[in-house]
Amino acid sequence: MKFMNLPNSLTLMRVLLIPVCLVFLAINTPFCQILALVVFILASVTDWLDGFLARRNNRVTNFGKFLDPVADKLLVLSMMIALTGLNRFPAWVCCIVLFRELAVDGLRLVAMEQGKVIAAGLLGKIKTTLQMITLVIYLLRNWPFGSFPMDMILLAATVIMTLWSGVDYFIRNSSVLTLPKERTE
Repeated sequence: MKFMNLPNSLTLMRVLLIPVCLVFLAINTPFCQILALVVFILASVTDWLDGFLARRNNRVTNFGKFLDPVADKLLVLSMMIALTGLNRFPAWVCCIVLFRELAVDGLRLVAMEQGKVIAAGLLGKIKTTLQMITLVIYLLRNWPFGSFPMDMILLAATVIMTLWSGVDYFIRNSSVLTLPKERTE
């Protein structure tokens, strides 16, 4: 399997760590909550590491370009949904993130039909990183910040960056949504 290099293996590992993290999260013991946090952080770090290794070693593949953003979305949304189910994360934020991801993926599909590829932009990468950091703080139940509302500040920043990066994708790629000019003969 020529496409299964180290960066792609790390991306695949991120996907495989999702159910492990969810199982630990569902087992409501302090030890399993710590394990869920550790597995989530490990999975999140692979997001940076796989991209770094792929670029540094010239190992960027079409498989990796496809799987990496899918793995990110699966990881983030799975954790948000699981924490929402445990009444530890606001459902409305989950809905905003899901809506943005579906909208941007729809835009990418329209572009793909036109033979264009919409690469991940800087705002999208910042958005994903911020979402992961926010989830870590929610997994930690706002520790070590105590009564300081770091979780709420990060949540607000996450919502803003999620919406901003989504709007940015549509503005930068609005040409794929324009109707072709009719030919007159």
